[in-house]
Order: sequence, then C-alpha cells, then structure tokens
Amino acid sequence: MNKKRVAFLYIFFDFFAAVFTWAIFFIYRKYNVDAELFSQHFSMSILDDAKFYIGLLAYPLYWLLLHTFTGYYKRVNGKSRLKELEITFSITLIGVLVFFFAFILDDIVNNYFDYIQYFLLLFSVQFVLTYFPRLVITTQRNRKIHKGKLGVNTLIIGSDTIALNTYKSVIRDRVHTGSFILGYVIVDSEDEDALSTELPCLGKMENLLDIVREHDVEELIIAVHNGKRKYIETIITMIRDIHDRNIDLKLIPQSQDFLVGLVKTSSVLAEPLISISPNYMPDWQKYTKRFFDIFLSILAIIVLIPAYIFLAIGVKRSSPGPILYSQERIGYRGKPFKIFKFRSMYLDAEQGGPQLSSKQDDRITPFGRFMRKSRLDETPQFFNVLIGDMSLVGPRPERQYYIDQIVKHAPYYKLLLSIKPGITSWGQVKFGYAENVEEMIQRLKWDLLYLENMSLQMDIKILIYTMLIVLERKGK
Repeated sequence: MNKKRVAFLYIFFDFFAAVFTWAIFFIYRKYNVDAELFSQHFSMSILDDAKFYIGLLAYPLYWLLLHTFTGYYKRVNGKSRLKELEITFSITLIGVLVFFFAFILDDIVNNYFDYIQYFLLLFSVQFVLTYFPRLVITTQRNRKIHKGKLGVNTLIIGSDTIALNTYKSVIRDRVHTGSFILGYVIVDSEDEDALSTELPCLGKMENLLDIVREHDVEELIIAVHNGKRKYIETIITMIRDIHDRNIDLKLIPQSQDFLVGLVKTSSVLAEPLISISPNYMPDWQKYTKRFFDIFLSILAIIVLIPAYIFLAIGVKRSSPGPILYSQERIGYRGKPFKIFKFRSMYLDAEQGGPQLSSKQDDRITPFGRFMRKSRLDETPQFFNVLIGDMSLVGPRPERQYYIDQIVKHAPYYKLLLSIKPGITSWGQVKFGYAENVEEMIQRLKWDLLYLENMSLQMDIKILIYTMLIVLERKGK
C-alpha cells in the first residue's frame, strides 16, 4: 500500500467521521431543545434546515484543514498507535474547543448544563469516529511491517565493525522498525570492509546522491566511529541537496550522546538512534509563519506607502538611474529569483563584476548611505515575501557567484537553502552586512544557529531586534 493511498484513506475516513459527527450532533441539539416538536416534525426540523446541509460540507472541511495544518497527512509511515492516540486526542480537543466557542455558545439551550452536554457529545463522537479508523489503518500497517511485507529502503553509511554491529542490530529489530537494508556505502577507502559478507557495497560516499536516487532510499543510518564523525557534516549537507524527497537521517550514538540526552526513540524494542530531522519547524508553525508573512507584508506595504514615495523621490534626485534595483539571488531549494531594493548605488556600480559593499564604498550614493543605515533600501522585499520567494525572517539570500566561493570553505552553507531566505535574519541582527566572503562565513554560524532553533518565538524576537536596529539606525 503506497503512501498516497494510505494518506487518502486517512482523509477519507476523517471526512466521513466529521460528517457523521455533525449529523449526530445536529439531531441531538434539535431533539434537546424541543423533543415533542422534533418527534412530530422530524423532516421540518432536520431535512428542511439549510444549516444542516451547510454543516455537512463545512464541518468536515474544517477538520480536514485542521489535520492538514498540523501535518498529520504528510508522514504516514512509522506511526505509533500510542502517539496517534495522543495526537488525535489533542487535535480533537483543540478543534472542538475552537468550533464550540465560535459557533455553539450562542445556541438556544434550556439551561447552561446543556452547553456541557453539547461539548462532551461533540468531543466524544468526533474523537471516537476519528480515532477508530485510524487505529485500524495503523494496526494493519504495523502488522505488515512485523511480517516483513512493508518497510522503507535503508542504506548504511559505513563499512567497519561498527557498521556490521549496527546492521545486525537493525536486522534483529527489523520486525519493529520496518527497515529494508539494501546495502552500504564506504565512507573512506582505507576503512575496514567488515560488511561485505553480509551486504552488497553500493558505492562510495562521493556517489551517495546518485545511489539514494537510484535505489529510492528513504532512510540513511550513519554508522561510523568517533574518528570518522568529521564526515557527518558532509553527509548531512549532501542529503539536504536532495530536495525532491524526505530522507530520514539516523546516527549511531556514542556514550556521550546518551549522557547529554541526544538519543531519542519512539520504540521500546528498537535500537536507540539519534534522529536528524529534516523538518526544522512543525507543519502548523510553517503555515502560521506563512500566514504572518503575508499579513504583515500587506500591512507593511500599506503603512510604508508615504515612505515609498519619499524614498523614490530621494533615489531619483540622488543620481541618474532607475528607482528600484533588482538582482538575481538564490532562494529556497536553490531556485533563482529576483530580489527588489531601492537603488542605493550609482548606475553601473558593478561593471567590473560582482562586488560586495563596504563601509567606505564610494559607489554608494549619499542618500543610499542613509537608506542602508536604516535598512530602508530593503523594504521593497515585502513584495518578494508576498510572491513567496522570501519570508520575513530567514537567512539573507546570496548570489550564486558568492555561494560558489562560500561552499569551498563551508560546504554546510547549502543547508540554508532548505528554508526560504528572509528580509532579516539572526545573522543580520548579530553581524550585519558582510563586506567579503570571510565575513559571510563568520555570519553563517548565526544563520545555522537559527536553522536549528527555528520557531515562531524566534522569528518574533528577530523581528523586534530588527525594528530596534531600524529605529536606532544601527545598521551597517
């Protein structure tokens, strides 16, 4: 059973769970208000009520949107029944609370105790009808995993005795994990090849991306000893270059990893591994972040209309040339896009090729220096955010020319391409504009730190500090 079909089954049963919940809840409310009238005129009470039919469509769509918003349908493999119980209970409780306070509190009731009855009925029916089909689907999939009929294509990175012991542990626990070990990849040609008697060697690490695509690999287990952990950074960077699939990265823990609490596991019987998640934010936070990107950008554009007029006049009077300046930058998943700015330099400032600006750059106009100090030249990028090329908060996008130079010294820069670039970033707040490649690499640590700590709370903090920089004109 493929992932799309399983996701469809979850959506299908969730939809009809909501349909039946609405019908039961609507009928109970009508009966509770006037049982005698309901018994005598059932058709008039239910079938002739337009709200009943509106609810049959709107109520299920509300729940499908809510479950999509929380990312439930995104990953259908490896679901734990206990975890699914927790998630279904939590989302149902939140969803019912929101719906109840939005639409039911002004309902006609005999007494206030009816509200408690309504809430308990709505929650109970919605939860039971939603969770039971999910439990059946998940149980069936888990049984197929236990029988070895279902699993994910897995690749072991490493070939020495640690990799061999890891393979034996995974094989022993395959009944619980569903990992189909296809083979292994040699990290270093000088490594001991202890796995050759158990698994086929699929190649070397420099061919990792081709191997993953060729064999449709969904899971990588990095099994290397401490001396080879320097390769982990390279492996993670390479895998993040594969934008067309989600790959689970798992790392064999060392003793210190247990001590500092890095080792997490969702299965009691499976081998404990460090999971390196490609999802930096929960799905609901991603959708919320995008909503605020759009809302705040529209608000900013409206508020900044007088400032846009002032800046446009200032740019036009400062020097000949266009008011706006566009430049190709590299964005999400390596896709090029045009970034917009108010022009702060004289025309043809880069005739000799790409150049970064500096504090005493004579290519910058006097008015451009004022704009850069308060970062007003960046404000047209709110339109980039609306288009979807950028976010309010994210690593600053760079030109391909400079990215090529950065990755020679810091290949992990490519990790930043796994999220949308931003108008402002932690690197901008802490470091400011970079005047050369070396400073770009220094600023990179702050952007990587943001990457690993992405949250709505972090975005809010960065936006507040950015506003302070703009108001105090501390930009550089």
